[in-house]
This record gives sequence, C-alpha cells and structure tokens, in this order.
Amino acid sequence: MLWIPGPTEVRPEILAQLARPAIGHRSAQMVELIERLDPHLALAFGLSTDSTAELGVHSVSASGMMEASLRGVGQKILAVKNGAFAGRFATMAESLGKQVEHLEVEWGRGVDPAVLDETLTQKGPFDAVTLVSNETSTGTLTPLAPIAEVLARFPETMFLVDLVSLIAGAPVDFDANGIDFGFAGVQKALALPPGIAVFCASRRYEQAAQKVPCRGWHLDPLKLLAGHKQRKTPATPCTPLYYALAQQLEDISSGLDLAPGQGSSSPAKAWAARFDKHESMRSQTEAWATGHGLSLFPATGFRSPTVSCINAGEIDVGALQADLSRRGYLISNGYGDLKGRTFRIGHMGDHTPAGLAELLSAADDAISSPARS
Repeated sequence: MLWIPGPTEVRPEILAQLARPAIGHRSAQMVELIERLDPHLALAFGLSTDSTAELGVHSVSASGMMEASLRGVGQKILAVKNGAFAGRFATMAESLGKQVEHLEVEWGRGVDPAVLDETLTQKGPFDAVTLVSNETSTGTLTPLAPIAEVLARFPETMFLVDLVSLIAGAPVDFDANGIDFGFAGVQKALALPPGIAVFCASRRYEQAAQKVPCRGWHLDPLKLLAGHKQRKTPATPCTPLYYALAQQLEDISSGLDLAPGQGSSSPAKAWAARFDKHESMRSQTEAWATGHGLSLFPATGFRSPTVSCINAGEIDVGALQADLSRRGYLISNGYGDLKGRTFRIGHMGDHTPAGLAELLSAADDAISSPARS
C-alpha cells in the first residue's frame, strides 16, 4: 500500500470510473461531465460565496500548470525557495526568460512575512511572487494568511501558489488568502491517478494576463480558462480522469470522510471533515515519532497535514523501507540532500487514521526487528 507523498492509494470505486466507455469531448456528455466538477472544485479551493475567480481542469501534470501560471504574468518574479519544488518554480520561471529574484528560506520553515515585505519593498516592484504552500520534499506547510496580508500592500504583484499536496487535505481559502493563480495535480490528497491538474485564477490575474504577449498555446492560461468556461477544452482531454475526479469530488461533498453515525451533512461540513482527518493523521504521526525519540523535520508551526518528514536519527532508512515493503507498505526516503537523514510518510487522500495506525504498528515491528538491530 502506498504511504509515499504521492501518488497515493486510489479507491476501487474511483478506479472503476477509469473503465467507463470513451465519449466525444465535443459532446453533450462532456459538457455534463465538466459541469459536475465546478460546485465541488469551488469547495476544494475554498472560494468565497461572492468569488469572481474562475476554475479549470487541464490534461497535464501539476508542473504543466506551474508553467501555465507563469505564462500569464510579467517578467519580474520573486521566487520564495524553501524546498525542492519551490526551487523548481524558480527554475521554470528562468527557463521562460523571466527575471527571477530568489528569496532563500531555510528548508523546514515558511517565509517570514517581515522578510517578504522587506524584499518586495527594497527590490520590487515584482509582477508575481511564487510560493509552494505545502512543500512535499520536506513536509513543510507555509501558512498563507500572513503572506496574503503582506501582498495586500503590493497590489501590482500577483500571487502564484503551488497547492499540489495541500488541496483536499487542508483549507485553501483562495479568495481570503489573496491567491491569484493556484494549481494542483490530483494524485495526492485528491487521491486519483496522476494525469490531470486543477486550477483557479482570480479576475485580476485574467485581466493582467491579457496584456502578456506570447503565452504559448497548450499552456496559455487564458485559453485554458476560456475552454473550461465554455465547456470546450482546447484539446482532447483525458476523459477517464475527468470521470474519476467528478466521482471523487462528489463523494467528498457527500460525506466520504464523515465518521460513522454522523449522518448527512452540508458539503462544506463534509469537506471540513476531510481537512480534520488529515490534521488528525498529522498529529498521530508526530506522536508516533516522538514515542520513538524522533522529531519532525519542519519547525513547529510549519508541519504539513498531508506529508510528515521525520528525522531518522539512528534508523537506517533504506532498511526500514525494505522491511516495511516486505510487510506490504511503501514509505519514502528523504528528498535530495535529506535522503538517508529523513523519511517521509504521506498520510493523505483516502487514507484513514485506522489505516495509518496499522502502518505505524508495522513500523514499530520493523524498527524493533532483530534483523535490524
């Protein structure tokens, strides 16, 4: 069973959606399929009731939507870098010919709002700030509200946010947090196979993007937004994954993560239950690590609800992985320079606290195994 930081386990009910017959992407069936998505995507992105933001889906990886987000902004970018994927955001901007200022942040921490404010003031104006909300490489969550407070003082600067391992695992609150373009793949807390991405753009992002020349074609954010709005995708989409996404979103809104006996609830409360479940699994994993004399890599206040990155101490990470694999569980080594020094557990998507307890019990046995002592 996959307990890595993505892709994660996919329920049989979702896999069954992938076996549906093909449909024409210019058919009434496709229109109906797309229209199933938006009410639930609005909850996933946490749109306010009076939001003017536009939603979208594209048959591309999250990295593709990362590039699309950059294609709709001007040349001067401030890249907040506190992990491997934040670094990818910066590298991608440079590959598009953008002028990139790097704001280096210690791995395991979110950016200090005061430092962000100082950088924007002294080195700006910037066309956009890029940020990874939940850094999968380190299990580090950056609280968005303090960043939004800073950026509210710089109205010329767009806020581009990687939500890859955050969405469906914790509140996004797109409008309240002043996000202009947010995007994610579906293979993490949305618990689908990889292959499509979801995104959301503010009205001011759309208006600013209209002034940006040479946005490309397949990753032109305006073309993608217009295609979704008109129910006409620019190119042939991956319809099986659209079906799977529609089913998953509807299941979550219907109370997939409500505890037995809670009965029916509003869609908003059903999504809140999913967020609460992820926070519970984070606490469960942290308590387990503490019980073994281990600590989480991220600093207090920056710990992800979906991915726990644990300092390995004296544990041989490769041996732990191998032992767990023999027991039917897959976890991940540390990422990049953290390999061998940390290991990561992806407690996200349709995983449950009960399932996590089984994994952690297996890890107890693996750690105490005589073969590893």
